[in-house]
Amino acid sequence: MEGRILTPLRAPQRATTGLGARLRQLRIAAGLTQSELAGDRFSKEYVSQIERGKTRPTKETLGWIGERLGVDVSYLETGQSWDEYAEVEAAVTRAEAAVEGHQYDEALEALAALQFSPEARELEFRALLAGAWARMQQADLRPALELLTRARDLSEEPGFSDVERADVLYRMGVCRYKLTSINTAQTLLSEALQLADRSGIPCDRLRSHILEWRSRCSRRQRDFEAAREDIELALELAERLDDTLTVAHITFQASLVAERDGQWLRARTLAERAKELYEEHGDRQNLGRMLNNLGGLNYLLGKSDDAVSYLKRAFSVALEIGSDADAAQAVSSLAQVHLGAQDWSLAEEQSRHALELLEGRPDFLDEIGNAHIVLGRALLEQGRLDEAERAFAEAELNLSQLSSASHRAVAWTAQGDLASRRGDDSAAAALYRRAAEALQDVRF
Repeated sequence: MEGRILTPLRAPQRATTGLGARLRQLRIAAGLTQSELAGDRFSKEYVSQIERGKTRPTKETLGWIGERLGVDVSYLETGQSWDEYAEVEAAVTRAEAAVEGHQYDEALEALAALQFSPEARELEFRALLAGAWARMQQADLRPALELLTRARDLSEEPGFSDVERADVLYRMGVCRYKLTSINTAQTLLSEALQLADRSGIPCDRLRSHILEWRSRCSRRQRDFEAAREDIELALELAERLDDTLTVAHITFQASLVAERDGQWLRARTLAERAKELYEEHGDRQNLGRMLNNLGGLNYLLGKSDDAVSYLKRAFSVALEIGSDADAAQAVSSLAQVHLGAQDWSLAEEQSRHALELLEGRPDFLDEIGNAHIVLGRALLEQGRLDEAERAFAEAELNLSQLSSASHRAVAWTAQGDLASRRGDDSAAAALYRRAAEALQDVRF
């Protein structure tokens, strides 16, 4: 929350001593020799072998030793008492619930400074996933990736399944997508899907999420056929599970695929269905995003008044939940509408506001680039050509970081319009040609 200082989440710490070392420490603290601890039940040599890690006692033996030393068996095994383990597990569970509820500060607070036993790998794994997802949603993408790298290393140890390994790769794929490494993201998501498919363990919800994000990658690359195939399969899996919230997420993406493919009426129908599902679940954040999408679709369909109404509602919801990024996208969309209505000064004001809200958000390079385009065009129409040139240059700088020729083509086309306005037909033609050539490489 604003104004609060949180302890940064580090890779969870782990105890470094094993059972043998703990046994020796406890024996010495109790003032016992190896022979005295062994009593009439074991030999001194057997106790020595346990302490040196040469043998692993049975649970019955550990129970007897624990009783002799006055400690929980769980402490001998893991370095944590049952109460300590339960406390750590409760903290991890709270963090997971906070992530589900979009309360990312609370999730990181719950995970801060937790200690993990080497024998409690599953808790550390869950903490890493929850912490990484919270970091991602706060645009701390590199720290999130570091946590996921640690989780991937853990998942390769015995005791973890292919589903857990797939879950890590899925989240790494999402993180890479947000870092605009689209090809890497697509590779990670495909590997995750292969692991999930071969696991033999029911994991349709995870598979649907993987397919949803892989569809986003294909859409970014303008491979709409692949995007449509993945989103349709994801939707089939989610509906089979009767998971209406996941259905809402996937229907949202299906709407975007239809929009990019020029099927605006179908896109609006899908968007309205997703909106209804988000309202049923009380998911205000995604409801606001859906309202923003509906605003854009109504604008494309020539219903500017309806578009403005939806976008203002989206902005209101974003303010209500305290999401600057979502507010920025609504304001940026409003700027686009007002640009189309030839209200140049209002388009300028709103695009500048959007850019202020998105400052320092590398996961929104496309929105930042588009806001610069709108700003530049508003300035161009006001005859402020030098300012427009700077805005278009910023747009190109941001959009060039995306793995998408179509995004760069938008910037070059805008720069071509500026050159034409200045009477430099040669430069304008070169920029238009560059944009056209870039679009020739796009897969349709």
